[in-house]
Amino acid sequence: MLTKRLPLLFIFVLFASGCAMTQSIIKSTFPYTTDLTVLASAQPGKEYEAIGAATSFDQNFSRSGNDADKINAVRIISAKLRSINPATFNIGNISEARFYMAKPDGSDEVLVASRMDITPDVGNEMVLDIDNSHFLDQLIRMPHVRIRMVYKLRNSISADASLRLVLGLSAYPNN
Repeated sequence: MLTKRLPLLFIFVLFASGCAMTQSIIKSTFPYTTDLTVLASAQPGKEYEAIGAATSFDQNFSRSGNDADKINAVRIISAKLRSINPATFNIGNISEARFYMAKPDGSDEVLVASRMDITPDVGNEMVLDIDNSHFLDQLIRMPHVRIRMVYKLRNSISADASLRLVLGLSAYPNN
């Protein structure tokens, strides 16, 4: 009995994925992620930047790399930074960091998250302060968005460190 319903369920899911409500749920479920590198050559107290392209898992299932044409009022609702290489890198080696989202060419850049008072012993994962004062509708309609991290080191580091930024979004149907 279940095997007869499975094809119908699959067809329903394909049909529903085109509706605005489904797209808003999907966009609100899958975060945007990017990996950014903190350079060992960076000197403490000076500002540096790292740039990466952020994508969302749900973009893998759309024809154009983008499934956000039927949603609006997109905002950041969460931001987290964690060490990935080495996994034990102490993010407390960074004293402050700001994260900006922009179109792939760097235009329309907006601040989405920051932490200006990183404690020295924070460890390998940290929740960031979000800035949800901007709608990100136009940015997330791009196949990729550009993420720029501006940071200052507190201490010198002996090797480059890779950090993963995870940005959670909320979105509403565009009826």
